[in-house]
Amino acid sequence: MDKKLSLSAYSFIGMMLFALFFGAGNLIFPATLGQNAGSNVWLAVGGFLLTGIGLPFLGILAMGFSGSRSLQDLASRIHPVYGIIFTALLYLTIGPLFAIPRTGAVSYDIGVAPFLGAGHEQIGLLIFTSIFFGVTLWLSLNPSKMVDRIGKLLSPAILVLLGILLVMVIVNPLGSIQAPQESYANGAFMKGFTEGYNTMDALASLVFGIIVIDIIRKMGVKSTQGILKATAKAGGVATVLLGVIYVGIAYLGATSTEMFGLFETGGPVLSNTASYYFGTFGTLLMAVIIFLACLTTSIGLITACGEYFHSLFPNVSYKLFTIGFSVFSFIIANIGLSNIITYSIPVLMFLYPLAIVLIILTFASPLFKHSRLVYVSATVVTLMVSSVDGLKTLCTSLNMEYFEWMKPIISFYESYLPLYSQGLGWLIPSLIVMVITGILAYVKKVSFAYAQ
Repeated sequence: MDKKLSLSAYSFIGMMLFALFFGAGNLIFPATLGQNAGSNVWLAVGGFLLTGIGLPFLGILAMGFSGSRSLQDLASRIHPVYGIIFTALLYLTIGPLFAIPRTGAVSYDIGVAPFLGAGHEQIGLLIFTSIFFGVTLWLSLNPSKMVDRIGKLLSPAILVLLGILLVMVIVNPLGSIQAPQESYANGAFMKGFTEGYNTMDALASLVFGIIVIDIIRKMGVKSTQGILKATAKAGGVATVLLGVIYVGIAYLGATSTEMFGLFETGGPVLSNTASYYFGTFGTLLMAVIIFLACLTTSIGLITACGEYFHSLFPNVSYKLFTIGFSVFSFIIANIGLSNIITYSIPVLMFLYPLAIVLIILTFASPLFKHSRLVYVSATVVTLMVSSVDGLKTLCTSLNMEYFEWMKPIISFYESYLPLYSQGLGWLIPSLIVMVITGILAYVKKVSFAYAQ
């Protein structure tokens, strides 16, 4: 018999989930989207919310529904080797390759850069990130209750500060909303959809899901149905909070363009807005809170990555992984926030479709009797499109010509795949293959199921 959880218990789990998700990307990307989408901001936000909060919510539920012990366990339904490769790549993406360096770069952009004179940006970034990742490493190697306490205080503090800022933006807007930039002039919804990839929250949800489910189990909820229900309610709290913040910051970004002009990233949008309404005190307060929020996120991700890779390679100590990831994150952070974002997009265009298809397969699995045939075929089809999309995006980012072998493939995809120009060319073929192989597995009783 499942224990009935109280409203305060759901609120506690929901706030914890919000704190897990809330990081650097949740602030800067809605602001950038708002600036560029202009008068199409609400269409763009609609797409952004689907991938920014909808997919993470489904990812959390999928982990509870699957009954898997970990993401690697779930991804191994396709193949054990694939499970290791996919999980390792996901941890690296939300870890030392992109998300962890981004925490240092964002906290610098919002908290330090506004106070530095022109020409000192690079040395300032170097000094700041050396301190930031030094503290991250120290606290990752010496687990302290201080991090948990800061985390518990930060979520309410961030919500209050952002709430005040957004109320000011609504009551006394920075300026009128301008015309959209070219990339948002047409297809703003789909552009917002793919921009939501940048938060990386759907990828993180496949890791965080296990943490939430373990807490729910410890509270006395044991059945799959009970865990799903509790996860949905707690996830609803986090989803609403994130959704309000995304919509508010996107509106802030849209109204800021007339006053400040366009910025390359969202950090200066927030720091300039805080300064406009509250002066130096507002900028300093924003800087301190964002620094602490990014620091706790960085520590959590370093710790998670260190633990996962230590479990993969037990002969290499957790300490060595933690040191390596901290140093690597420090190096990557110093290429600058805009470069981190630019180089992360090709990886996300490759990885996100695979994560989305895995989530869909998890929920549909009982319908096709958990046949590995369906898992493998849908993943292979998705991989065929997303790998080309990732390479294509990388070439575009580097202003390179497409490789010769890519050109006929891209031409074929553009001609025959629905939604390919919107970055969703993988979706329809994957669903079609899922249905065909699912029917085959169900009707013919194909004996090709993963080991349950």
